[in-house]
Amino acid sequence: MNPDLDQLQPYPFEKLAALKEGISPSTALEHIALSIGEPKHPTPGFITEAMLAHLHGLSSYPLTRGTQELRQAIASWLTRRFNLPEEAIDPERQVLPVNGTREALFAFAQTTIDRSKAPLVLMPNPFYQIYEGAALLAGATPHYLPCTADTGLSPDFDAVEGSTWDRCQLLYLCSPHNPTGAVIDIPTLQQLINLAERHDFIIASDECYSDIYPDEMHPPTGLLQAAAEMGNSDYQRCVVFNSLSKRSNAPGLRSGFVAGDAAILSQFYRYRTYHGSAMALPTQAASTAAWSDEDHVIKNRALYREKFSLVLDILGSSLEIHQPDAGFYLWPETPIPDPAFALGLFRAQNVTVVPGSFLSREVNGINPGQNRIRMALVAPLDECIDAAQRIKRYIELI
Repeated sequence: MNPDLDQLQPYPFEKLAALKEGISPSTALEHIALSIGEPKHPTPGFITEAMLAHLHGLSSYPLTRGTQELRQAIASWLTRRFNLPEEAIDPERQVLPVNGTREALFAFAQTTIDRSKAPLVLMPNPFYQIYEGAALLAGATPHYLPCTADTGLSPDFDAVEGSTWDRCQLLYLCSPHNPTGAVIDIPTLQQLINLAERHDFIIASDECYSDIYPDEMHPPTGLLQAAAEMGNSDYQRCVVFNSLSKRSNAPGLRSGFVAGDAAILSQFYRYRTYHGSAMALPTQAASTAAWSDEDHVIKNRALYREKFSLVLDILGSSLEIHQPDAGFYLWPETPIPDPAFALGLFRAQNVTVVPGSFLSREVNGINPGQNRIRMALVAPLDECIDAAQRIKRYIELI
């Protein structure tokens, strides 16, 4: 067996299941899960209809590159969403559809890492655990960048030593960040692009939460946008990942894309012809429809905006809790250690949240997720309100 598998740590939800094992919550209360970031808003009907209308495509092998229509829809969306110049994205060379970004984020490290050079893969801490697993199985060492209140819940890139940048081959970004909701601004992204050029590494920006934000006039910035604004029109060293799971409430569609530097994507495409599974044609048709429509995304944001407003109003006097810059998570501080808080909340109120320390790694004695929990406001509005009220009651008793 591959010995690198032994380096993989249990997934946060495995840790959560072990924490809750043998605990019986109150049967008088229905369970409310705020733990998994799986959108529960309905998938728009036009997406489903597009898939049904193209089921005849199941009789054909799809191409790894995807259809021209899908790649053009993605390129057009990127141009609109991130204010790129017209025709700034070449759908033939700079876009590659993938079956969800989870698979693509993992596979990307296998493509880009040269394990013969003691490589580092830098990533935020806390983080989406795929980044760490991808680094380890590519033969690299993960290097964790703490996201704390002191650093604005984003990594302090200025604190990274030059020798660390020299060994870096891949930098994973997550903006908007899971779980803190922090957004990396344009000047910082441009600083990182300059660092990538100086130290010879690639930036992989996970932007899957980019279409969930509270202010319609201020959408989160993106890596390609930052590159274009500094004259890097070829997006050299820049690759972004995005998905329809959160944007369109279609996690089961398993549809996303990778876009950016054409030279890097050509090698990623080469890897995927051996490893990756091409997206089914009905899925591509549904995805083309989804990337081409904004009305359903605006309505989706309004639903999250209402939930955040009401939940924060309930919990604001009980927890140190703030509206995130973007995304659908809350990242409050807890009055007691986070595993004890999560376990007690489940036992007393039948509400599940994720201990923040399960989403982070301890480095130099510090775990950035310690004494925090992640709450995903993905449930229907009434359940989110009920959960907030239960959390408030629980806090009053501890």
